[in-house]
Amino acid sequence: MKTRILMVCLGNICRSPLAEGILKSKLDTSKFYVDSAGTSALHEGELPDQRSIDVAQKNKLDITDQRSRPFLKSDFEDFDYIYVMDQSNYDNVCQLAESDADKKKVKMIMDEVHPESSVDVPDPYYDSINGFNHVYKMLDDACHQIADRLKN
Repeated sequence: MKTRILMVCLGNICRSPLAEGILKSKLDTSKFYVDSAGTSALHEGELPDQRSIDVAQKNKLDITDQRSRPFLKSDFEDFDYIYVMDQSNYDNVCQLAESDADKKKVKMIMDEVHPESSVDVPDPYYDSINGFNHVYKMLDDACHQIADRLKN
């Protein structure tokens, strides 16, 4: 059975699609399943933000097959690991948890790089392409750590 990892941000159009694409590129997809979701359903069914697509393509990743979807309570059952981008995402996801076991699945993604530091991945939606490049670098570092840990 595949290990299942879910990346979560607010709208599932900027940060979590990048995280999904980056982590997929670092793992054997026959052993791992990676998806993403948003704590808001505002962009449900939409493609990732064009700036996320552009930054991904610049780094030789294609995320154009992704569509935004909301985080669901059933995701706790369906996924082994749930990585969130910021404290607000963490709080929103944990509010839906029905058990301590559910809550234990939820982790701040940057804790993989800076354990226990509660570093947020900033939402680049209202930023320039530079913000998206910065977010890509942060997520690439975190996904590298996640992939190394999961492979071992």
